[in-house]
Amino acid sequence: MSDTLFPFFNSNSDKVALVEGENKHTYSEVNDRINLFSSGILGAKEDLNEERIAFFLPASLDYVTTMHGVWRAGGIAVPLNVASAVSELDHYLTCAKVTRLIAGTQYHDSLKGLCNSLKIELLSVSDVMAEEPRALPLINPERRAMMLFTSGTTNKPKGVVSTHKTICAQITTLITAWEWSERDVIPLFLPLHHIHGIINILSCGLWAGATVHLFSKFDIPKISKQITHGTYNVFMAVPTIYVKLIQYFETIEKDEVDKICAGFSAMRLNISGSAACPVKLFEQWKELTGQILLERYGMTEIGMGISNPYNGERRAGAVGQPLPGVQCQLFDENDNVVERDSEPGEIRIKGDNVFLEYWENEEATKSSFKDGWFCTGDVAVVEQGYYRIMGRSSVDIIKSGGYKLSALEIEGVLLTHDSISEVAVIGIEDDIWGEAVTAFVALKEGTALEFDSLKSWCEGRMSSYKIPKHLKLVDALPRNAMGKVTKPSLKELL
Repeated sequence: MSDTLFPFFNSNSDKVALVEGENKHTYSEVNDRINLFSSGILGAKEDLNEERIAFFLPASLDYVTTMHGVWRAGGIAVPLNVASAVSELDHYLTCAKVTRLIAGTQYHDSLKGLCNSLKIELLSVSDVMAEEPRALPLINPERRAMMLFTSGTTNKPKGVVSTHKTICAQITTLITAWEWSERDVIPLFLPLHHIHGIINILSCGLWAGATVHLFSKFDIPKISKQITHGTYNVFMAVPTIYVKLIQYFETIEKDEVDKICAGFSAMRLNISGSAACPVKLFEQWKELTGQILLERYGMTEIGMGISNPYNGERRAGAVGQPLPGVQCQLFDENDNVVERDSEPGEIRIKGDNVFLEYWENEEATKSSFKDGWFCTGDVAVVEQGYYRIMGRSSVDIIKSGGYKLSALEIEGVLLTHDSISEVAVIGIEDDIWGEAVTAFVALKEGTALEFDSLKSWCEGRMSSYKIPKHLKLVDALPRNAMGKVTKPSLKELL
C-alpha cells in the first residue's frame, strides 16, 4: 500500500467506507466528495498554504469530507469538540488563528456571534462544495496537517501540530501492529477532536479499506443490537465505556446479555485506551466475553507509542511494549537512563510519530524535548519487558513519607471494594507526610462507607504507607470529554 499521497484512501473502490444511520457511502463516493470539497475550499487559490480551517461537526460523512478535504487542499485541519462551551471555542479559534469554520447548520445560530466577533467566516459543507473537481496541490509530507488541543487538565489547552508525515507514521504503525485489513468493521462513537477517534479508529479504518460505522454518541441499545448481529469484528473504547456496558448488562435480561457477550466474543480485537484500564475491569470483561482487552498507551503529541501485542501475552495493568518505529526509554529525575526493571522513570519518546510543535509556543515546545526525546510527563516502570504506567508525574505520582506512590495502583485496589463505584486518588499537601494520600470515592447505590472501615479493609491489600489518609465521598468524579478524571479540580472539592 502506497503512502506517497497522504492520506492513503481506497479511492476507486465500491466497497462501503462509512455507514451513517441508514446511509452507506462507498470509498469512491467519499473520495469524489472530498475532491469537490477540496476544490471548493481552495476557491481561486492554488494551495491553502497551511491556512487553519476549523470544523465543528459530529461523526459524519461531512466530518470525513471536511478533514480529508482540508488535508488535500494544503490546509491545517482543526477539529473541534461539538460539546465545547463558547468560551472554550473562543480559546481554540483565537489560538489557532482560524480563518474559516465549517459547522453543521444546526450549530450556526449558536456559533454566529462568536464567529462575527473573531471575524471568522462561518460555513456549512454544502457552502464549500465545488461543482467540478480541479487540480489539487502536491503536499510535502513535512508540512503541517492538523492541530489538536491538549485536554487542558493541568494548564490551558495547547495546540498540538502534526505534519502529514507524523500522521502517516501514527496510522501505519497501528495498521501493522493491530493487523488492520479491509475485512474489518468497527463502530466509531468516540469524540472526533481527539487522537483516539481520529487516528486509531477513523484514519486506520479508512487507510486499511475497512468499514466504519459512525455514531454521534455512544448509543448502547443501538450499538449492542449491531453487536448481537455480528456486525463488528473490532471494538475500541475508553474504560468508562466498558464500565457502562457492564452496568447496562445489569438492567436487561440474561439471554440478551448472553447474546451481546457472544457478539463481543466473536470479535478479533477489543481495545481499551485513553485512560488506565483497572485490573478489575480487565478481568470482568474477560470473564463476561472471553475477550482479553488490548491496552495501549498514547497521547495527543505522539499518537500511540506503546501497546500490548496483538499476537502474544496481554497483561492486565500493563500497556505493553514500544510499537514498530517508536523509540521509548525511561529517564530519572536527573535525566539519566533508567536501566533496572521496576525502577520508575519518565517515559520519553522518539520517532516519526512525534508531533512537530505546540502552535506558536516556542517555549513550551522547547521545554517538552530533551536531547531529541519528547518528555511525556508520564511515569512508568518496566516489568519483564512490559511497561506499566504509574501515572502523570504532576498529578498521579504522590510523594508521601519518602515514598513515590502510584495513584493509579492505589485506585486499582480500591476499585475492588464492594461499595466503590469509582475512585480517584491524589496527594494533598501535608506537614507530616509531604503529601497525604487522599481518596475521592463515588459509592454504589444503596451502600455506605466510613473512613475507618475503608482503612481496615485496605490493611493486607496494600502497604501501610499507601493506605489513604483521607476519604472524601462525592456523587461523581469530574471528567473531561474522553472520560479522564480532571484531578486538579478535585482539590476544589475539599
